[in-house]
Amino acid sequence: MPYKTDYHVHTVFSDGQADAKEFVAMGIAAGFDEIGFSEHLNLLFLNQIWCMDQERVPEYISYIRSLGKQEEAIRIRLGLEVDYFPGEENMIFDFINPLDLDFIIGSVHYMGDSTVDAGPEFYRDKNYDDIFKSYFELEFQAIESGLFDIIAHCDLVRIFGHRPTFDPAYLYRELARKLAKHDVAFEINTNGKNKPLDDFYPDIRYLHFFKNENVPVCVNSDAHIPSRVGQYFDNAYRILKNAGYKEMCIFKKRERIMLPADF
Repeated sequence: MPYKTDYHVHTVFSDGQADAKEFVAMGIAAGFDEIGFSEHLNLLFLNQIWCMDQERVPEYISYIRSLGKQEEAIRIRLGLEVDYFPGEENMIFDFINPLDLDFIIGSVHYMGDSTVDAGPEFYRDKNYDDIFKSYFELEFQAIESGLFDIIAHCDLVRIFGHRPTFDPAYLYRELARKLAKHDVAFEINTNGKNKPLDDFYPDIRYLHFFKNENVPVCVNSDAHIPSRVGQYFDNAYRILKNAGYKEMCIFKKRERIMLPADF
């Protein structure tokens, strides 16, 4: 059995629907070795209802660290999911670098001042091929920024089930190359199964590109309710095994550690 971790979990500190203790209890019941919290943090567009206020970050860190000291049945890791904005790298670095975290997940939600996942209206009357290519360019910049340990849902632009009219293989190949070059991990994000897409991120048809480049991987649920901790992980593990993965990564104090997957 693999060493089971889930590092992408949201609580009431951002847009999750339960306290961290309830997610911890679910992780223990599901036999997880580690659970990691990663609240949404947006440092450019403030007062977003789905993000934690900057002022609450110290409270969040204190609460999760305290919870970790109390719990013996599971290791509790502390992170953030931080929105990437091109041109704002220094501002993001200055805020997150001093924080006592185990990992930082980077995500691209915004294209301009709109998010790609808020609703299908974002795509209405637009050329999806252009959106898809531009989204990947933003992912490339996020990877190259050096800000993040893990890149979240790296093709979130698929969320509503749209498909480009061209073969996007070259974009996934380049994504894998950049992750490898900049030594950044990616996640198999299982929450896409709960969206109109009804599939994982990234598109598993292109997972071989990531394996060929030996890009480190972890499996995450992106859970916003406790029942989704570890959801669909057995399927994700099978997919990784079939792709040839034999290791997965864990994090502590921003250090990545590779463990045998033992699928």
